[in-house]
Amino acid sequence: MPKPTMSCPSPPFPLLFLLFLLLNHPLFSSAQKSTKILTIFNSTLSPWTPTQNQILLSPNSTFAAGFLPSNSTNSYVFSIWYYEIPNKTIVWSANPNSPVNSSASLSISTSGELKLSPQTRVSSAPNLWPKSILVVRNTSALLFLQESGNLVYGNWGSFLNPTDTYLPNQNINGTNATSSNGKFQFLGSRTLFYNGNDSYFAFQNSLQRLEDTGLVTQSSGNPFYSSDFGDLKLRRLKLEDDGNLQVYSFDPVLKQWTVVWQAIYQLCTIHGTCGTNSICMYDASTTKTSCVCPPGFKKISGESCERKVPLLSKTKFLPLDYVNFTGGVDLKVLNFSSCQKQCLDTENCLGFMFKYDGTGYCVLQLDKLLYGFWSPGNEVVTYLRVDNEEKDVSNFTGMTSLMETSCPVSISLPFPPEESKATTRNIVIISTIFAAELISGVFFFWAFLKKYIKYRDMARTFGLEVMPAIGPKRFSFSEIKTATNNFIDKIGKGGFGDVYKGKLNDGRVVAVKCLKNVTGGDAEFWAEVTIIARMHHLNLVRLWGFCAEKGKRILVYEYVPNGSLDEFLFQKAARIGSPDRPQKPILDWNIRYRIALGMARAIAYLHEECLEWVLHCDIKPENILLGDDFCPKVSDFGLAKLKKKEEVMTISRFRGTPGYVAPEWTKADPITPKADVYSFGLVLLEIVSGSRNFEHYDSKVDSDQYYFPAWAFDKVFKEMNIDDILDPRIKQSYDSRAHFDMVNRMVKTALWCIQDRPDARPSMGKVAKMLEGTVEIIEPKKPTIFFLGEEQ
Repeated sequence: MPKPTMSCPSPPFPLLFLLFLLLNHPLFSSAQKSTKILTIFNSTLSPWTPTQNQILLSPNSTFAAGFLPSNSTNSYVFSIWYYEIPNKTIVWSANPNSPVNSSASLSISTSGELKLSPQTRVSSAPNLWPKSILVVRNTSALLFLQESGNLVYGNWGSFLNPTDTYLPNQNINGTNATSSNGKFQFLGSRTLFYNGNDSYFAFQNSLQRLEDTGLVTQSSGNPFYSSDFGDLKLRRLKLEDDGNLQVYSFDPVLKQWTVVWQAIYQLCTIHGTCGTNSICMYDASTTKTSCVCPPGFKKISGESCERKVPLLSKTKFLPLDYVNFTGGVDLKVLNFSSCQKQCLDTENCLGFMFKYDGTGYCVLQLDKLLYGFWSPGNEVVTYLRVDNEEKDVSNFTGMTSLMETSCPVSISLPFPPEESKATTRNIVIISTIFAAELISGVFFFWAFLKKYIKYRDMARTFGLEVMPAIGPKRFSFSEIKTATNNFIDKIGKGGFGDVYKGKLNDGRVVAVKCLKNVTGGDAEFWAEVTIIARMHHLNLVRLWGFCAEKGKRILVYEYVPNGSLDEFLFQKAARIGSPDRPQKPILDWNIRYRIALGMARAIAYLHEECLEWVLHCDIKPENILLGDDFCPKVSDFGLAKLKKKEEVMTISRFRGTPGYVAPEWTKADPITPKADVYSFGLVLLEIVSGSRNFEHYDSKVDSDQYYFPAWAFDKVFKEMNIDDILDPRIKQSYDSRAHFDMVNRMVKTALWCIQDRPDARPSMGKVAKMLEGTVEIIEPKKPTIFFLGEEQ
């Protein structure tokens, strides 16, 4: 090639020569390696190869698209990710399961076809771009990235073909998603599947979209709220590799993603968490799962288990309390023996599940034991079929052990010497002496029980662990101390004492209440505990055991993970001075209605369905606990004085919490169940308004004249403006068509409950029906302060 000369008359030549030298300079060559930014990609820029080091940016640089290296060497995936976040968070991929090498390309043909090919030199290579793309026959077709994160080409968009992630304002309804490991699918925007055909969770209605504020809407209009609802943050809804559907929000201070909502809280219910014949264990304190083998099995590859001893002709059953397996054949049987016989008569039956509730529930497990999990909420007992030669014993105990209340006594007499010759006279004498000793023993034992009815001493003497008639379990003080790690995790404080979180030896998480100022002796305390333990209701906190030792009075309850209702209703006030306290989600109207109805049914059960007439005497939001699914559970019931239904007694000592007590507590009037009705009405108004009833709610009313029930009455029946008493945090989600009837029943029922005179208030049974809408609610009279208003 001839060398260029400086004598060329053309003026631009020196500039071209300098540009040539600059392009070949080492500093400029390194600058060329920096990332090239594209706003659009068209046929003139085609082809686009992984080695070109260029990306496609959204208008405000929130999202980027391009080739990213995959896990394997020299392989790439064309993806979309958050551009401004340090760690690349991928939200979509064109070829997640088919990575390409460095010789691949993304091109737009002259006919307008967008093609992702594994090799640039093979024209017949398959197109790895999603099959639903539309071929646009236009040479000016553009590929560009919208600010929402939607990659658009003609009529096609990445929002129409999600991989495992949904972005804010992306239409979810009618689309499907698959986890990155390919095991889990979210189909029909409603149902979660394992391996494509095994459903393990379904929403009541199909999901619509994720909002910027953290709201997940449904087709029915009932949304889900994230724990940081209202904050404008970067968000994404992702189907994780563990099968759970979770909403993430990005914390700009911590520079990390945080889970703010998830579809499934009991992770063990997700199919595929553990393998065949395995049992999933969920630790509520750490939110982690683990897989264990049932007795008679050993772990093999992965998380599956296999039998130690094969099943032969003779078999037996091992009880596994609180263990549930998925699938099986449902039967309706008369009793436990019938269910057991059905399994024994079926050759491929590996065990059966049974409920001790009189419903005849029986499920046979055939061929395989799939997706087993342990949870104290399970009401079933799984009886596992093992060979008679199996030496393992069940380590899943709980319900069935409570029914083993008999105390076996073995009595034996030595054999007479071989040389002795027994006579009829000796037999008569021995039989008489034995009968006399047996009768005397029974008599003295009965006298001992009548005079010294102290369960602790009986347990130590006879080895009893459970009171007769399936009573609560007795714990020693050392067991309680070990379970609570020496009482270090204090989770609550009430009028009856402090509450600590603990964990029993069998893995159950419990709430331990240390009572204070308890009157009466051991006999009275045990009698009261026995009565409380017999109160079984879905909306009552379950008592699992007690401790009466060394002057201590301790009750062991089930642990309710979501805390008390006041933490959700009044969390602004509760969080003042507590920056490390986690923010609680705001309850929507449907959940508040469920809480109110559950409370009413539980209190009605205490008043009208128990063998003993139980007054709660301290109904307030702090004594209403919320479970995983926000199912309400009333606590601290039965700790006040119990009264029989035939009596109406006057209790002189003041009980309850100021702000929630009925007017009759301040007067010498008989205390009836209507006192609890009054307290329930105040709590019901607080559920609707989201504020304390004794706080000054309306700035237009003088504080010395303000009375919350009267103010609410005026808003509902005089001003006809129910919106003024609604919780302002969710007032925007109030829909007059969807919520008016429900909220209207709650407010009117509350105003009936807080009538001044007890005989004007409805019973709790009628209150529950008023909330259900099965009885008509007429306008009540305006409540006044302690009979100082108009005579009724």
